[in-house]
Amino acid sequence: MAFQGKKLINNPDDVVTEFIEGLVETYPGLQYLDGFPEVKVVIRADASGATYDKVAVISGGGSGHEPAHAGFVGEGMLTASICGDVFASPSVDSILAGIRAVTGPMGCLLIVMNYTGDRLNFGLAAEQARSEGYKIEMVIVGDDCALPPLLGIAGRRGLAGTIFVNKIAGAAAAAGLSLADVAAEAKRASQMVGTMGVALSVCTLPGQVTSDRLGPGKMELGLGIHGEPGAAVADLQPVDVVVSHVLKQILSSETNYVPITRGNRVVLMINGLGATPVMELMIAAGKTVPKLQLEFGLAVERVYTGSFMTSLDMAGFSISIMKADQTLLQRLDAPTKAPHWPVGSAGNRPPAKIPVPLPPSRSTKSEESLSRPLQLSEQGRILEAAIEAAVNAVIVMRDSLNDWDSKVGDGDCGSTMYSGATAILDDMKKYYPLNDAAETVNEIGSSVRRAMGGTSGVLYNIFSKAAYARLKANSDSTVTAKQLSKYGGASAGYRTLLDALIPALSVLKERLTAGDDSSTAFVLSSEAALAGAESTKDMQAQAGRSSYVSAAILATVPDPGAMAAAAWYRAAALAVKAKYEKASS
Repeated sequence: MAFQGKKLINNPDDVVTEFIEGLVETYPGLQYLDGFPEVKVVIRADASGATYDKVAVISGGGSGHEPAHAGFVGEGMLTASICGDVFASPSVDSILAGIRAVTGPMGCLLIVMNYTGDRLNFGLAAEQARSEGYKIEMVIVGDDCALPPLLGIAGRRGLAGTIFVNKIAGAAAAAGLSLADVAAEAKRASQMVGTMGVALSVCTLPGQVTSDRLGPGKMELGLGIHGEPGAAVADLQPVDVVVSHVLKQILSSETNYVPITRGNRVVLMINGLGATPVMELMIAAGKTVPKLQLEFGLAVERVYTGSFMTSLDMAGFSISIMKADQTLLQRLDAPTKAPHWPVGSAGNRPPAKIPVPLPPSRSTKSEESLSRPLQLSEQGRILEAAIEAAVNAVIVMRDSLNDWDSKVGDGDCGSTMYSGATAILDDMKKYYPLNDAAETVNEIGSSVRRAMGGTSGVLYNIFSKAAYARLKANSDSTVTAKQLSKYGGASAGYRTLLDALIPALSVLKERLTAGDDSSTAFVLSSEAALAGAESTKDMQAQAGRSSYVSAAILATVPDPGAMAAAAWYRAAALAVKAKYEKASS
């Protein structure tokens, strides 16, 4: 069912002019012509037609594709951008105003995306400008690879590959080339690039209803940047599958969209369509590069990932691939002050990954000290049983912990604890020096630090490292709880894991002082841990995400972190008790 789209705007008719106002307030190197609402032109603040001594490079079209094209105005890229209304070609008068504002004796190159309205309006403006004495050239960009090659007089649509053409032409102009040479480089670049997009949703125009053309679980292949239907609608697939399909379409030898063959050098653009998180764009980039290298035999020289040419709030991305040579790479790497051209993409690519440095505890100790002992001592067997019982208790609680945490936190406590528990279990089998309790606890901290994220991972790492220091010094182990309080900021009664550990350590110290044997004291302290964890239902959270949750909700579940701590502590205590009883029987 269609519904009114949500937009953070004022009058839908003013979105383009208000966008331009915000843009030039943000970037002091930009200005706009005082001709609103008919003339919507963004120009370089340092480019005046009367004195400008380089070829002016102008692009533009309908708005709604931001940052294209106004966000790419700046030294080394566009001299001006002509903005139409949303998804509507700019008027001839607006284009002429832009030409007159920035074109000097070197002339002007118009870079136009292949849409009928843009071709007509820019073409008519070019003719008028020539009649006024301006030197004008025009390059049409049609890089769409989604639709069949034979498209009559319409031709292929202009898409995100246009951004590459803008950059190459802008760099050539900045280098002082003539109008003919700048136009030649732009035209050559336009013939070397292919683009195809994939959308998960249709965009919503300001003031309009949201289309429900794409149903749940569907994606559209080859969707246009104005929301026009694509080549096909398909079931949503993993990004690996989507990327493979798009690459095969762009690089197809049957359609010959782009002159790219095995062994060529290429540059890649992963372009967000407006509502795609950076995380998803980077995932797509990470999957695209090795496919180009291994499946198509291409050398990927540059990767540009971000939102360059959007379609308002459309969810999805497009992939653009351009054949590269040294001259083209130099143009792409050339400096620019265009605010939305990505920094950090220039230059040769070092290896994507390097080895993880080993922590000092592993890099400085002998291989023997880091290996699981061939023969476990009695204490080593007890420690192994305690660790195994503790982590298995956490593993079986994963779903319960996540369920509790979904009510009072971010819902990942069980998954986080599970990651740490499985890492400890795996690492213990490989290299924990179980005959040395202190070193084993230290290695548990290393496992936790590597595998557990979030606050829990940090706290358990602190706990392990503090326990290691106390064990090495044979001092009071209750200090470890103080370390957690020191760095985490929580205390007893704050509804955290300390509400399980502090009562446990208090009872443990009390029972050992009273003369109980260590295993009995351990079990009794574990009962205190469990009672303390369950009592968190009656506490108002004062630390962590739970501190933002109402008391009524908190009263329905115990603190998941405290319950996890009580569970592993209790399991370890019972395992130690069982081992001692078996040894004495």
